[in-house]
Amino acid sequence: MAGLTHFDPRGAAQMVDVSDKPATARRAVARGWIAMAPATLALVTEGTAAKGDVLGVARLAGIMAAKRTAELIPLCHPLALSKVTVDLAPDAAASRVTIEATVATTGPTGVEMEALTAVSVAALTVYDMLKAVDRGMTIGEIRLALKEGGKSGRFEAP
Repeated sequence: MAGLTHFDPRGAAQMVDVSDKPATARRAVARGWIAMAPATLALVTEGTAAKGDVLGVARLAGIMAAKRTAELIPLCHPLALSKVTVDLAPDAAASRVTIEATVATTGPTGVEMEALTAVSVAALTVYDMLKAVDRGMTIGEIRLALKEGGKSGRFEAP
């Protein structure tokens, strides 16, 4: 278990003690996508989906999810987030909606989980709003794209 901070010396799960860590500026960007049939994507881009503004609702769901990450992921710290943006962009060539979330705070721990949660919930919301017409949608490649701040510094996915 050496190096895994979410386990105590006996191997039991624990919340990491960040009380002695300095507050620094933290930022994380996560990305993913949800693929669908071209006709389904047309409902999104034309604004004719039966449940309304798919991208607007998914954006709000992603923002709300980032703010509630500590309630969903057992060992995450509740954080005062200073910024959450969720951008959704239709990609007709790939017949999908790409999703990018950026989360920032100043604190003793990072915001990677908040960014990943925002993308995940935004994608699930798109699925929920369109499932009546396309149950074959696929959510994919949700991953951390960028992390800045803290002791480990900057990480940027290749």
